[in-house]
Amino acid sequence: MLSEGTPWTGDAVRSALWRWVGVLVLLVAAAPIVHRYLIAYPDDQWQVDLEVYREAGRSLLLGRPVYTFETEVPQLLPFTYPTFSAVLSIPLALLPWAVAGWVWTGVQLGLLYAIVGMAFRPLLVRAGRFTGLAHGVVAALCVWISPVGENIRFGQVNAILVTLCLLDLLKGTDGLRVGRFTIRWPRGALVGIAVAIKLTPGVFLVHFVVTRQWRELRNAVLAAVGVTVATFFVAPEGSLEFWTSALLNSDRLGPNAGSSNQSLRGFVLRLYLSDGATTAVWGVLALVAAVAGYSLARAMHRRGSLVGEVAACGMVAILVSPVSWLHHLLWGVVVLGAVVGDGRVRRRAVAAAVGLLLLWIAWPWWGANLLASRSVPTPVARLVQNGDLWWACLSLPVMWLLVARHAERQSQVVTDRSHSV
Repeated sequence: MLSEGTPWTGDAVRSALWRWVGVLVLLVAAAPIVHRYLIAYPDDQWQVDLEVYREAGRSLLLGRPVYTFETEVPQLLPFTYPTFSAVLSIPLALLPWAVAGWVWTGVQLGLLYAIVGMAFRPLLVRAGRFTGLAHGVVAALCVWISPVGENIRFGQVNAILVTLCLLDLLKGTDGLRVGRFTIRWPRGALVGIAVAIKLTPGVFLVHFVVTRQWRELRNAVLAAVGVTVATFFVAPEGSLEFWTSALLNSDRLGPNAGSSNQSLRGFVLRLYLSDGATTAVWGVLALVAAVAGYSLARAMHRRGSLVGEVAACGMVAILVSPVSWLHHLLWGVVVLGAVVGDGRVRRRAVAAAVGLLLLWIAWPWWGANLLASRSVPTPVARLVQNGDLWWACLSLPVMWLLVARHAERQSQVVTDRSHSV
């Protein structure tokens, strides 16, 4: 960004122009998705998760119970997030319903643009004065992946969580430059805010312990506890209900065995084993995934691959969480950015392109349709039904082989050169 008093040179004007062209490319690419989910979609299916958030904010304003109120028929969805999220939803409650849906979609597209800018930065800067255009093109490609579409369809909150965690780990040391101002915060604090909004980013707290980032852990815990305690004073009844009953009831999240749940637990539930066997198998698989994911995140941290560090933690959240809906795989955008790097390594670029193409396909819905039609053998349909889970699982070895190992080799090359001087 230009600081105050910086002259608008020809290069600066051209860069700004290409940036706006890139934004236009993203908007044009997103137009069919927006039309489908905000204009052509049935009213009773319109922004159903956003309605849950908005009604939680209205519950606080109206003095009605936050966690027992359900949205209208046919959804009948309860609010399931920490009460701090309900407080943050109050501005949505003050907007007309139709306006809220469009505003929230615009926020999601803006945050996707920001996520792409951070996750793909090494690739984008190679475009030189066309960086703004490249930014828009990559964001336009990402807007068509299934998890982004699902977030827009439901009016989900995942873009906020991914943005907060990326900002924290990538910019927490130097701060965020906005015009002539630099916004700074204690590194780890934004992760804490994300945890207070929704519990799944809590995987980063474990990562801070594994990597002995004690300062970041302290800041994250203080931020999460601080806003949670403050919320108790704003909404004591709702806060008490969440931490004593609503949090412990996983059935509030919906049918955990459905195609939408792409966590390891969702996969095991769809095997329809006994309750004891389901718990045991899920426990073993979740432990293996956690060890593999945190080991990868630790390796990324040691090698200075901050985007890879965030991506690995995001995949841990997908795999070990009891429930990981399709839209949770928005973390996949960060994985793609980590894998492609600056685009100079062909196999990394190819792997990122393949990963992007695979995320364009709504595997769980395709698999569910195959199961319903009985047109293919059930095992094959089940394999397709768990497609997003397989993507998350495969992302760990791919990032290890193409990102962590690559960084290790590059570090060894630098060391060898320095020894030869």
